[in-house]
Amino acid sequence: MTRMTTPDQTAPAMGDRTPEDLSAVVLPLAEPAGPGVVVHRDVMIPMRDGIHLATDIFRPADMGGGPNPAPLPVIFERTPYDKAGTPRTEFSLARPQPYTRTELACRLVDEGYVVIWQDCRGRYGSEGSFTKYLNEAEDGFDSMVWIEAQSFCNGRIGTMGLSYDAHTQMALACLNPPGLACMAVDSGGFSNAFTCGIRQGGALEMKQATWAYNRALEAPLAAADPAILRAIQAENLSDWMSRTPWTRGRSPVRWDPDYEGYLLDQWQNGTFGPFWQKTGIWAAGFYHSFPRIPIILMSSWYDVYVRSTLENFAGLKGDAQRPLTLIMGPWTHGNRSRQVFGDVDFGLRATFDGQIDDDWLSFRLKYFDKWLKDGTQSPRDARVHLFVMGGGSGARTPEGRLDHGGTWIETTDWPVPEARPLQLYPCADMSLGDRADTGALTYHYDPADPVPTIGGALTSGEPIFTGGPFDQTEDSAFYGCRSPGLPLIARRDVLSFQTAPLEQDLVVAGPVTLRLTVSTDAPDTDFTAKLVDVYPPSPDYPRGYAMILTDGIFRVRYRKGYDAPEPVTDETPFDITITPFATANRFARGHRLRLDISSSNFPKFDINPNTGDPEGTARGHRVARNTVHLGAGSVLELQVLD
Repeated sequence: MTRMTTPDQTAPAMGDRTPEDLSAVVLPLAEPAGPGVVVHRDVMIPMRDGIHLATDIFRPADMGGGPNPAPLPVIFERTPYDKAGTPRTEFSLARPQPYTRTELACRLVDEGYVVIWQDCRGRYGSEGSFTKYLNEAEDGFDSMVWIEAQSFCNGRIGTMGLSYDAHTQMALACLNPPGLACMAVDSGGFSNAFTCGIRQGGALEMKQATWAYNRALEAPLAAADPAILRAIQAENLSDWMSRTPWTRGRSPVRWDPDYEGYLLDQWQNGTFGPFWQKTGIWAAGFYHSFPRIPIILMSSWYDVYVRSTLENFAGLKGDAQRPLTLIMGPWTHGNRSRQVFGDVDFGLRATFDGQIDDDWLSFRLKYFDKWLKDGTQSPRDARVHLFVMGGGSGARTPEGRLDHGGTWIETTDWPVPEARPLQLYPCADMSLGDRADTGALTYHYDPADPVPTIGGALTSGEPIFTGGPFDQTEDSAFYGCRSPGLPLIARRDVLSFQTAPLEQDLVVAGPVTLRLTVSTDAPDTDFTAKLVDVYPPSPDYPRGYAMILTDGIFRVRYRKGYDAPEPVTDETPFDITITPFATANRFARGHRLRLDISSSNFPKFDINPNTGDPEGTARGHRVARNTVHLGAGSVLELQVLD
């Protein structure tokens, strides 16, 4: 629905600085980092506005213990999570202890690379103020200019990184910097942050609020002033979540104006316009001039960047000079070497390790050898690796998890070329069938009692929420659950439609789209959708098990476009489209496919107060009478494999 414009692609202005100015930095003396490896620590690389970013440069040592002057390919990663720390996911099944940054750098240097880690602006050793996402394109470009000009660089630079470190890659690539030869983009890299990553369907993803609070605890202001740190620590984040939306000076992050400021800017900029059409958060606006380089795009069905990853793949594919590899596992955010998520066990084949390659590091090394050193090794030829969830016994494992199972498939494209469409229609008897029905179903949505989030595609929500597949039954472990033990379908504001028990397995693999004809008596409200795999009752699960696969939301003020919000003025029906994340799941024989429709999913998404007030500013709320009109206009569209 969003109408977009295409920006002119021009070389980024560098203020009064030239590339030569950015290159004029004297490296500090190298110190030993490991056997045969030296490091220049805290090299302060200047940006175009005079800010300096702290950068560690690892190089092979020569016979005398100094840096070997031979030019080599470079592996570069930019992070807000401490360039001198320990990344949480740099481990494997064979090596369960994560590499520290220094250990990982030494391993990569041993493979023939110069390795560079850099703190993002306003984080840890770097100067400047941190504004989440919005400085990464220019800072990344300027850093690439500096690196490419150094004598230790042979002119070929590969980037890598998870989550925010994936965002930094896509951001700098929008400006097509010198030297960029390949990227490994893991679980991030905004295609359009307004539709996935910051907002979704018009609603705010509340992980931005929990991330801001948690990262403010380690920000320079808190590090410099113990009183600020104690103040932030003293806030009760759980209590504050019941007092949303936050406003300036009325939030648990008010103690750090930089963090409160960027969060509220994201919350309150509710129209897709210039605020969102920026390099750091809108790669889709730059696909037309994106560098023609190899890219790995990896995510997982319970990650928050499913849509971003698949949109980047779709937007950049089709150019033989830009070979793409797509990997989609069953994991939560970045947890590629695990098989258990939420209450579900996906089996021994669920990991990256031993399936796609020995492990993720091995895969990247082959990839970098291929594209940075013109080596003969390369990852497996298939462009698309997909994990299809399901096919397990359905029993409870000895560890108390649902044995859902799953297996990997390989194909040539996304969406899967062999898939065929399937349309299912919600009906008045609460069934989900292959024929459109007539009638309408009405419920009342009260913002004071939102439907609680129970798992799904989530990250960065601790200690308030967590991601993964869970039975859709209320439990005190989940924020906002008031009736532990009751299934969510017991709520009067949840419309739940399901198929008859399946006579044979049904493999759903592709986009998930719900088109609805709706009406409301409120000037604004939300509609939500959730796709669920319903297990039949069994000895281990007497009431069955309703496993969430994917969900989505749509805020009706955007029914005419994300760039054209407009209040609803009467109860005339109108059409909306909800786009839950794509998925791949085998619904086993005897299972049911279920569609839940409601108007809230909190704290995954912010609560719509139904008042029509500007985004993120309402202090009141009202109950909305919301209606789903059945018929040809209300249909669930899936892709299935035979």
